[in-house]
Amino acid sequence: MTFTLATVNVNGLRAAARKGMTDWLAQTAADVITLQEVRAPDELLAELVGEGWTIVGEASELKGRNGVAIAARTSLASIDLEGVRRGLPGLTEPTHTGRWLEADLEDPLGDGKLLTVISCYMHSGNTEKPQTMADKYEFLDVAMERLAQLRADGRHVVLTGDLNIAHANNDIKNWKGNLKSAGFLPEERAYLDRLLVEGDWIDVQRRLAGDVPGPYTWWSQRGKAFDNDSGWRIDYQLTDPELGERATSAQVDRAPSYDTRWSDHAPLVVTYS
Repeated sequence: MTFTLATVNVNGLRAAARKGMTDWLAQTAADVITLQEVRAPDELLAELVGEGWTIVGEASELKGRNGVAIAARTSLASIDLEGVRRGLPGLTEPTHTGRWLEADLEDPLGDGKLLTVISCYMHSGNTEKPQTMADKYEFLDVAMERLAQLRADGRHVVLTGDLNIAHANNDIKNWKGNLKSAGFLPEERAYLDRLLVEGDWIDVQRRLAGDVPGPYTWWSQRGKAFDNDSGWRIDYQLTDPELGERATSAQVDRAPSYDTRWSDHAPLVVTYS
């Protein structure tokens, strides 16, 4: 029995659908897909992903900004709407910022355990705007507490999405030139250390790929970043140890060329056995 989970920042779901995301949906093996930067009201999500999917969202109170969603194939046992939680309580900013969505799936791996899937769109931050970094660090602090709460009862947990942090040198092509850039600051990377080095969380893609550059999931729209594969690995699937060890494959569905991309990110697709 296998379960395939994909995560992708769509950079605007309406734009992605126009540019070819529906073609990717038609061929992907994913059973569940988490989406970030949806930037569309929840009532439009089902129309945009098309038939064959049950989708739930967490829209931002700021229209046209952020937004996360989780889609499951209708052939799956579907998403239990009673087990959907929107927002990250405990923040001083409004709860519904379209950055955190949890959905519980009943025993998708056949081991009798609940699986909580999280779609997260982390603040990008800007070192020239201190408040944006303060918001990011507060969000990270509250998220760490929430992840510990979810793990406490022994369920499977997978944190997916655009975390807007490259963890290590192999996760960014030009790491030397970005040591003082938001997304690669030591203070940001330390949060992932807490999960992956000091804690027992598994970075599934890194475990399967090994200690190699990338594979990257985001490329700047500027210059020849995509053509030169000068990217960042900022989209993740982070799991509890048992689930992480059951991951059998991870691939980045990178577009064949710049002009065939439907987002500046590429989907990260992981299969668990």
